[in-house]
Amino acid sequence: MKKILVVVDMQTDFVDGALGSAEAVAIVPAAVEKIRGFEGKIFVTYDTHAENYMETAEGRKLPVPHCIKGTPGWQLHPEIAEALQGKDYTPVEKGTFGSVDLPGLVAAYAGGEDFGIELIGLCTDICVVSNTLLLKAHFPEAPISVDSACCAGVTPAAHEAALATMRSCQIDVI
Repeated sequence: MKKILVVVDMQTDFVDGALGSAEAVAIVPAAVEKIRGFEGKIFVTYDTHAENYMETAEGRKLPVPHCIKGTPGWQLHPEIAEALQGKDYTPVEKGTFGSVDLPGLVAAYAGGEDFGIELIGLCTDICVVSNTLLLKAHFPEAPISVDSACCAGVTPAAHEAALATMRSCQIDVI
């Protein structure tokens, strides 16, 4: 069985930048360890916005410019980038919470073979849950899991609520 790890939005702005939090900073060591020890294909999502972010639907609801392509905040957190060195990974830019391209990339990589997917990253209650449910919808028979120790939400309560939602949708939360 092919193993796939999806690292969701472990970018500077979500760890310790514009939308960072103590909880996000706290998961970096576990995420680094998970990446370093992972043997398989890795997909890394990048929340990607343009300079006109504040004029977008998301920008009007979350008026904090973040992950503007090419800025330091858009880059992977340095410890995550270092952990990915030498790994087989594919960057996946996404303009919204869930990547509509990710299921196709996973299917192409799997090439008809059985596979399992594990997800880690930020934020549990926004982009992690969105990508997890997109993948579950596309691959209902594939084992899909989320490592809760390698995720953080906007708040601890939102993190727990997202994990509960994923459990309800038959995602394995580890």
